[in-house]
Amino acid sequence: MPEEAAQATAGGRRGASGLRALLPSWSPRLGIGLVIVLGIALFGIFGPMFVTDPNAIDNMGMTKPSGDHWLGTTQTGQDVFAQLAHGTRGSLQIGLLVGILATLLSAFFGIIGGYLGGYVDEGFSLFSNVMLVIPGLPLVIVIAGFVPVEDRGWWTIAIVLAVTGWAASARVLRAQTLSLRNRDYVAAARVAGERPWRIVSVEILPNLLPLLASQFVFAIIAAILSEAGLSFLGLGASGSHTLGTMLYYAQNGWALQNEAWWWFVPPGLVIALFGCGLSLINFSIDEIINPKLRMPKTQKADKAPVAPPAPVELKEGAADVPPATDTASVTRRDAVLTVRGLNVVYQTDNPVHAVKDVTISLGRGEILGLAGESGCGKTTLAYAINRLHRPPAEVSSGTVTFHDKSGQDIDLLALDREDLRRFRWAKLSMVFQGAMNSLNPVISIREQLEDVLTTHKPEMNSAQRKARCEEVLRLVGVDPKRLDSFPHELSGGMRQRVMIAMAMLLDPQVMIMDEPTTALDVVVQRGILREIIRLRDELGFAVIFITHDLPLLLELSDRIAVMRAGEIIEYAPAGEIYERPQHPYTRQLLDSFPSLTGERGAFVRTGESSARSRGEQNEPNAQVDEGAPR
Repeated sequence: MPEEAAQATAGGRRGASGLRALLPSWSPRLGIGLVIVLGIALFGIFGPMFVTDPNAIDNMGMTKPSGDHWLGTTQTGQDVFAQLAHGTRGSLQIGLLVGILATLLSAFFGIIGGYLGGYVDEGFSLFSNVMLVIPGLPLVIVIAGFVPVEDRGWWTIAIVLAVTGWAASARVLRAQTLSLRNRDYVAAARVAGERPWRIVSVEILPNLLPLLASQFVFAIIAAILSEAGLSFLGLGASGSHTLGTMLYYAQNGWALQNEAWWWFVPPGLVIALFGCGLSLINFSIDEIINPKLRMPKTQKADKAPVAPPAPVELKEGAADVPPATDTASVTRRDAVLTVRGLNVVYQTDNPVHAVKDVTISLGRGEILGLAGESGCGKTTLAYAINRLHRPPAEVSSGTVTFHDKSGQDIDLLALDREDLRRFRWAKLSMVFQGAMNSLNPVISIREQLEDVLTTHKPEMNSAQRKARCEEVLRLVGVDPKRLDSFPHELSGGMRQRVMIAMAMLLDPQVMIMDEPTTALDVVVQRGILREIIRLRDELGFAVIFITHDLPLLLELSDRIAVMRAGEIIEYAPAGEIYERPQHPYTRQLLDSFPSLTGERGAFVRTGESSARSRGEQNEPNAQVDEGAPR
């Protein structure tokens, strides 16, 4: 297929394993940052094991660096190098604890509140705003001042700094979560039946990892600097060794006036270097975490070149998609889904009646086309069938009944949360509008496909899940080797096929496709539609196909429902819609499509001339285009 072949030339195949492919590309700033941070961290962790007691007093005060004292001594003869080792450990402990606590607090109030919404989000947001408008440093000084000096250890200062330093990060995370929770892949996860905690941890959290990592690094830097500032003011961890307390005692010991540089320069230099190293790592975080920003691995020079894709031969007179069989010649199918008198209203200040008294039925193995202009309620109807609406949208009346193969009738509007979770994706799946953007950009194709199986079929082992994922990819014409790829490494057509494969994982009886060929060129679109028809014939599932393209539905669908302003205004077999449209709006839709060779409304795709106009339909000898569907 052209898009698969084109993708094969872009970057080649992965030569490394899936784990190695996740590793970031090396960059000078990342390397320098890691060397600095790891060097200081190792010094802080192991240095105190090899130095003398930092509190030991000697009569050799203010001595310059020498073989006995590498960084000289303080005013009271204490070894500066020993104090530096213990002080580095203390500052690192404070920075790490503050980074962990502040990141957890910001993630809890920002991500959880943003995803849950409603009163929880309002309450969390109000609390974050209150913490945000309170001046940080004065509050830290006041809180630290109330803690008795004897109880003011490094962990006390760390807790104070964490409590006062999380609010700004929480606001950023909340804003990003509000955006992510409306993405198609999050909606797909809800349809797949994943629980809220799993959606947050698997779908949303990986996209926020660059922000979380950046905030964690920033919190460490800010904590070390804040502790140094508090200690310089005499409000620090007086009972512990930190770089800040070293500077405090150096200032009180007149080290600067006595030109004892070895006392105050080393702790200041360690703080500066550690902050510089963390900043360099911070600059590289996006490249480390986001697979789209990673540089491709260098390909071997002797690798055989990939052959260019063979040109696609388009035969003259061939329709884009094989015409769907006219329902008049097909044995009447049993209904698999029945919608009766469905009404959906958006309860705003001025309520919007988006779906009005809709009644349709879907036969088993049937392709039902749903056509209409933008804003007519097509997607709202699909969401109502799947119970995906959120306030202010609500189903005000009507029924949606699923007729299972077992003979059981399921009232979808009456299912509770847990029953609905088990029903979705197993009985009825959905391919969302703009499906090529419905895949999580930071998770591999394998993980996203296996998530559905893990949720609905936990009894399957890893090998069985992999085999099933490979099987559905083959069904839609995608190489199973693409399981280890990320979405950005696939073409638009391949991503569409992967979404269709995901919808087929559990062999659903009904598949809702909301404009699945949006933004695809006509050649790729034709391939996708051929696959849909082939899979329908092989597997026997029914399809509700939503699109603006009425000519496409005429070629693809068994029956068509034309929707306008929330109402179904015409509902008939595809051939009848084409040859004898009853409603003026349907005729207007048909007439709106230009033709390359005929009159407006002929929308010839076969290259043959034809004409379809209301005047010719009234003539007894009017001819119907041979390429039109019957």
